[in-house]
Amino acid sequence: MTFEMALVLAILIGAVILFVTELIRLDVVALGVVVLLMVTGILTTEEALAGFSNSAVLTIAALFIVGGAVMQTGLASIIGRRILAVAGSDERRLVLVLMGAVALLSSFMSDSGTVAVLLPATIILARSAEIAPSRLLIPLAYGSLLGGVGTLIGTPPNLIVADLLRTEGYRPFSFFSYSPMGIMLVIAGILFMLVVGRRLLPDRRERFEAQRIESPEELIDRYRLPESMFRLRVRRGSPLVGETIGRVGFGENYQTTVLGIQRPVQRRGRFRFGGNGTRRTNGSQGDAARYEAVEPDADTELYVDDLLVVQGDGNDVGRLAASWDLAVQPATEEDEEALFDEEIGVAEIILPSTSELIGQSLVDVRFGQRYGLTVLNLQRPGEYNGAARPDFKHRKLQFGDALLVQGTWKNIVALREKRSDFIVTGQPETMLSAPNRHKAGVAFAILLGMIVIMIFDLLPVAAAALLAGLAMVLTRCLTMDEAYDAIDWKSIVLIAGMLPMSTALTKVGVVDAAAGALVETLGNISPQAVLAGLFLLTSMFTQVISNTATAVIIAPIALAAARDLQVEPYAFLMAVAIAASMAFASPVGSPSNTLVMGAGNYRFGDYAKVGIPLILVVAVVSVLLLPILFPF
Repeated sequence: MTFEMALVLAILIGAVILFVTELIRLDVVALGVVVLLMVTGILTTEEALAGFSNSAVLTIAALFIVGGAVMQTGLASIIGRRILAVAGSDERRLVLVLMGAVALLSSFMSDSGTVAVLLPATIILARSAEIAPSRLLIPLAYGSLLGGVGTLIGTPPNLIVADLLRTEGYRPFSFFSYSPMGIMLVIAGILFMLVVGRRLLPDRRERFEAQRIESPEELIDRYRLPESMFRLRVRRGSPLVGETIGRVGFGENYQTTVLGIQRPVQRRGRFRFGGNGTRRTNGSQGDAARYEAVEPDADTELYVDDLLVVQGDGNDVGRLAASWDLAVQPATEEDEEALFDEEIGVAEIILPSTSELIGQSLVDVRFGQRYGLTVLNLQRPGEYNGAARPDFKHRKLQFGDALLVQGTWKNIVALREKRSDFIVTGQPETMLSAPNRHKAGVAFAILLGMIVIMIFDLLPVAAAALLAGLAMVLTRCLTMDEAYDAIDWKSIVLIAGMLPMSTALTKVGVVDAAAGALVETLGNISPQAVLAGLFLLTSMFTQVISNTATAVIIAPIALAAARDLQVEPYAFLMAVAIAASMAFASPVGSPSNTLVMGAGNYRFGDYAKVGIPLILVVAVVSVLLLPILFPF
């Protein structure tokens, strides 16, 4: 082993350890890999940064935009609801329909996006059928992973191995090259779940039935929020007129939060609006005191007769009113109702023992700026939990602290992805609405057009995806800002950062050495034995690190092994793509698994109990069928 080989392996092992432990963000680790490969001289600057211009990376980014438009227009929900309408109430039929439906959708959308769309409906189906969600949600997650194998755009590993074939001078996989195996694996997965998997799934019916999801109204009452809510009217002579919320420093100087602003309609022609615009109109058409709700932000400018709905300790609110010559009024029921609607909501989040917020205050972590949410109250186990304490934003957070937060439902649901930092109670995703539902037909036409272009190879895959993403924006299925938000930048940076690792492993000879060892160990038996070895190696990696990183690392080894054996590489690379998506044995192996963990009340071992036998079933089917579909 040369020094360069040892150095690259050390960087790779360090990255894998950080991926598993999540001590550092995954995208930061990937960027660290790029920098280390440059500064150590293993790769040139051009080689190290080539991942950011890779066609697979650009394709995945464009597909995120397409998927975002499908979500924004409600197209995914429409398709999902129509499919689930035939599910019935029998558990076997529910498992069959759920897995088939999610597999179909995830062939054209992201796995986690599909699960997020169908999760609320699945919970409702479980309740109506008097079945514990734990009996349905693991099949839902596994179906999405199996379905992702079905097409070129179903999952990133499919694109990565196809791109590797293209760059190495081979004919790349086409859009439906994956479909025969994908269909067979979905059938095998459903049969396994119906015959064996259902016997291994937990039935936590008692815990499910005992668990009651609180509504936003109930949360507001339990946290005694009305006791700390007030209305402040901006008098004509108040120095607050013309000031912005950010300059006044309501939170920093007065420990008071502005929840909303009610602005008289008659002011509309005389004053320009601040904030994010109007959400609701109160009062009748002829009422001179009609108000329109304005969403407050740091740049919102305040005007005469504005009614500020604020939350805070009574003494702090009184001090604020005296300092700025504001009239204090009690909050109304309408003010409480204005705390949540289809866009804005309230939810409870609990800090687990692994949360990085423990030991810091809300001010220390800049919670509002970081997560786009306002903390309205804090409750701590073992303490009297009444109205909000005036110092709660400065208290050091502890394990088990419960926070009542307000903000967009989208930002609340986004906290679910930060599973080590937050436990989001209830099902806030059921409150999400599709703001552009009138564009669902347009989104469907664009999605169908992209698929047709890819199927008939009218344009390169990257061009077709970018064209579809651009069309979604131009037709206003989503705005450009929403398109940026739809892209999972962490995943993009992770892929772009790990692709140079593949280059480095090849350049210093690690890939050839690993392939040689694999061929020497199993090649004397048969190419099929090497295929089985590659599948099991990939499936082990993907349980602890992302499927994308796994494919990037193992795919070059598979290609080199095929060359050493002097056989066609297609079966080997297809095996890597399939195995990289089979993250059944761990809740952290795939976002799909993580999404259903809380709602299904699953434990870590539940995934291994069901997932390991399913991995073995998929391995057997793949090893038997791949040499037939893609002869050596």
